[in-house]
Amino acid sequence: MRSIISASISALAVIAATAAFGQQRVVSYYGDMDPTVLEGMQKVMDAFQEANPDIKIEFQNFDHEGYKTSIRNFLTAEPPDVVNWYSGNRMAPFVNSGQFLDVSDVWEENGLKDAFSSALASMTIDGKQWGIPWSYYQWGIYYNRDVYNELGLEVPSTWDEFLANCEVFKKAGVDCLTTGTKALWPAAGIFDYLDLRTNGYDFHMALTGGEVPWTDDRVKAVFAEWDKLVAPGYITANHAALDWQDAAALMVQGKAANYVMGNFLVAVLKEGGMSEESIGFMPFPTINPDVPRAEDAPTESMHIPAGAKNPEDAKKFLAFVATPEAQSVVNATIGQLPVNKNAEVADDPFVQAGFELLSTTPGGIAQFFDRDAPAEMAKIGMEGFQQFMVQPGQLDNILDRLEKARQRVYK
Repeated sequence: MRSIISASISALAVIAATAAFGQQRVVSYYGDMDPTVLEGMQKVMDAFQEANPDIKIEFQNFDHEGYKTSIRNFLTAEPPDVVNWYSGNRMAPFVNSGQFLDVSDVWEENGLKDAFSSALASMTIDGKQWGIPWSYYQWGIYYNRDVYNELGLEVPSTWDEFLANCEVFKKAGVDCLTTGTKALWPAAGIFDYLDLRTNGYDFHMALTGGEVPWTDDRVKAVFAEWDKLVAPGYITANHAALDWQDAAALMVQGKAANYVMGNFLVAVLKEGGMSEESIGFMPFPTINPDVPRAEDAPTESMHIPAGAKNPEDAKKFLAFVATPEAQSVVNATIGQLPVNKNAEVADDPFVQAGFELLSTTPGGIAQFFDRDAPAEMAKIGMEGFQQFMVQPGQLDNILDRLEKARQRVYK
């Protein structure tokens, strides 16, 4: 990791050598970063200011929950020049209300559509780009290699192959898929992938954006695939009483084979005593081969408020953050993935696997259900997902409840 940071900072220094001195202007930048993320972004801000001595970045940090409320206030009242936010449906309300600036020119002038091809769809509304993505991390299926090897099973690439493995795991007394849905959100990861693999990215965004009824046959088709796990008992039986870390312990103990989760699971598995060699990662299997592969990858992005006082300098900063060098520096520091496919990544097998997965994603990047859907709809939806996994016979009632919520929340 040190070599990546050193090499990238050196490359940024080359950029700095071309800077011209002049009267210093200020770009105000608001965000919500924990200490490690702030450390990584501070390196980028420092490098930008070295390259542009006439521009000063003034960063103001907020706590995560306070920022969600504050951004709606300061975008209306006294907007800064740059804000951190998210792409996809979480970005859409600010775009639709005219509070984010179109930055398509930054993308065009810097040739970013190829470098950010995996995230292009999630940053695009009405054919225009509305921000710059700078970090994300992958979701997928993490699995216990030892359990697979003991039963002589191959890593599946299709849903049918995955289900066939599940039957073998069940006969061996192993949970094919473990999860802990006590906090609800892990169930949303399973739903996201089943929908993305069954109906595709555009449909998933339309559903989480309130444009599709939950009683639609295409939604029911997703639950029909889910029931292929639920009905035979392939999922950990008491998942509704488990925290997600408790389910991770089952994988460590060899009592479960697979887990749909984000890359942060790896650290928990290692802390539990699982060796790196025993941990495997695979993309969620293909269900409908006609649907381009899309992924869940919560993405951090920067945007320029429509009321920014210094939009041209803000665009310079966004273009700088988009460079492979800057993205290598910040993500090596925070242990996440650069979105620019030309950036370098840390020498970690799971980070490398995630970078390859997301950099080659043809179908689009979703943010995760509780980011792509409004908070109220997300909560009701995740409650429904958990209930279905416990009471699949209640599906019609669950979908009717979600549809009533959709009509109310998106009205």
